[in-house]
Amino acid sequence: MLEREEIAYEKTVLIGIITKNQDEEKLEEFLDELEFLTFTAGGEVVKRFTQKMDMPNSKTFIGSGKMEDVRIYVEQHDIGTVVFDDELSPGQLRNIERILKAKIIDRTNLILDIFAQRAQTSYARTQVELAQYQYLLPRLTGLWTHLERQRGGIGMRGPGETEIETDRRIVRDRISLLKKKLLTIDKQMATQRGNRGKLVRVALVGYTNVGKSTLMNVIAKSEVFAENKLFATLDTTVRKVVIGNLPFLLSDTVGFIRKLPTQLVESFKSTLDEVREADLLLHVVDISHPQFEDHIESVNKILDEIDCRDKPTMMVFNKIDAYQHETIDSDDLTTERTKAHYTLEEWKQTWMSKIGDNALFISAIKKENIDDFRKRVYKETRNIHVTRFPYNNFLYPEIVEE
Repeated sequence: MLEREEIAYEKTVLIGIITKNQDEEKLEEFLDELEFLTFTAGGEVVKRFTQKMDMPNSKTFIGSGKMEDVRIYVEQHDIGTVVFDDELSPGQLRNIERILKAKIIDRTNLILDIFAQRAQTSYARTQVELAQYQYLLPRLTGLWTHLERQRGGIGMRGPGETEIETDRRIVRDRISLLKKKLLTIDKQMATQRGNRGKLVRVALVGYTNVGKSTLMNVIAKSEVFAENKLFATLDTTVRKVVIGNLPFLLSDTVGFIRKLPTQLVESFKSTLDEVREADLLLHVVDISHPQFEDHIESVNKILDEIDCRDKPTMMVFNKIDAYQHETIDSDDLTTERTKAHYTLEEWKQTWMSKIGDNALFISAIKKENIDDFRKRVYKETRNIHVTRFPYNNFLYPEIVEE
């Protein structure tokens, strides 16, 4: 299920809806992210379709008129894949496939596909495979449309039902086997964590593609894989880092994303254990991204889900070299000033000022303000260390730099 293949870019269209909970501006943000996800998975987006609705159509997600527009466009432009911004029910998936006669993928399936491409180790591949099977189980009937089960009635009973039930049993057995395999690996990883000695543990957390792995490489002088694509890192990497005279453990974890599939949160439980057991979190933020505040909120929501919101946290605003603010001409009297027009200095005077010393502004790739970053991390990890292990204090006397 997880064979690695060379990616050929597929012509793709995106579909999203505007609802009372998701206005047009918010939908554009989600579709921008969905386009980046599609590109990461190996797709080329050629068009977006949007529709204003009170709620998704229970049968086809979008209305029949808009669906006909999509069908005509897909047919005329030889589109191979249609990607929906929200998770589709098994019934919706089946109905849409019948109308469009193309490959239909929802946001959850797309993220799972990227994880499958990115999974390097046996552990990551096992976690992704479990999430894929959990997603697949309720959708198995869609794979058996050639048996025309949906018609029912005379002559339509028998083999179809048997084959589907057989497949369901195989998938359930596989899920059970993978869960047992992960339990075994979880125990091994828990033992590894327990054997790491009395060192302070620091974990890098944040939205996907904010530069966590790049920062890890700078601080730990390591060679963790880093790329300007979503979910470049799936496996947790732990490195021993020494700043001044103080050693501590630094973990690089999987990036978060809005609408993260619940199957992935469950199957990546052990990876998230690195975050749970950390003494200090470095919440890395891509400040050059227009929606970085939404990203912070999404990460905090997931940290809440895994009971890590109250841990000591430092906010690391990365990519300051790429930050650009919009400007208003002096003779422009109509344009209203918004957050998009804030300079970095103005941002620092907003809610960020309440964070105080725990707000750091750096560029990992350009190594800007990295020395200040090291000093702050050293100070924080040392405070945790001497509080937790006071009898070790004499081993690590505080270094005061002139």
